[in-house]
Amino acid sequence: MPKSRNDLRPVIKLRSTAGTGHTYVTRKNRRNDPERLELRKYDPVARRHVTFREER
Repeated sequence: MPKSRNDLRPVIKLRSTAGTGHTYVTRKNRRNDPERLELRKYDPVARRHVTFREER
């Protein structure tokens, strides 16, 4: 029986730490990144690059 599509690469929400409420939606590999993901991305509301943290 094949694995479910959401088993290994779940869809996650990345929320801005700048407090603007802006989010990005992406997928992550659970095997390579078991802990919460943290990426620096552009926040168009704050108009600068800020850290985005994974929400569950």
